[in-house]
Amino acid sequence: MFQFGKNIPDIHFLCAGSSEGRTGLNSFDGALLSAGIGDTNLIKMSSILPPHSKEVEPFNAPAGSFLPVAYASITSGEPDMFISAAVAIAIPTDRSKNGVIMEYSNMSHLEMVEARVREMAKEAMEMRGISDFTISSKGIETQVKNIATCFAAVVLGYKK
Repeated sequence: MFQFGKNIPDIHFLCAGSSEGRTGLNSFDGALLSAGIGDTNLIKMSSILPPHSKEVEPFNAPAGSFLPVAYASITSGEPDMFISAAVAIAIPTDRSKNGVIMEYSNMSHLEMVEARVREMAKEAMEMRGISDFTISSKGIETQVKNIATCFAAVVLGYKK
């Protein structure tokens, strides 16, 4: 029988990267490498930060590892266009409650994208009736030369 709550991640970190490539997939791969998670297998998840999760410095996971991530990415082949991706985490002061992770990307400057994703995180906490929280965010912007990708993520993991 499956038991809920057996494997709840207890650490997280934010990362971001960008890259050019000859194809969209190659630019995405380069952005993952730039973010420090390019040699792993991403498992895209929905946007809940587990209770009691602690932020840690980004670390290199072993090659081939499965990484649960909430991420935003954008790829464009429009030269001179600015693209950006960002993630935000809203963390309740009462760490026994879960937080939220929001992701956003757009063909615009990082200032606008990051402001938007932070507002999304704030609204998500308000929807949960949580008014005492902090928000942290990370994003990246690039100007497209040929084909470019911006990628930002929150990676969840386990302490050893």
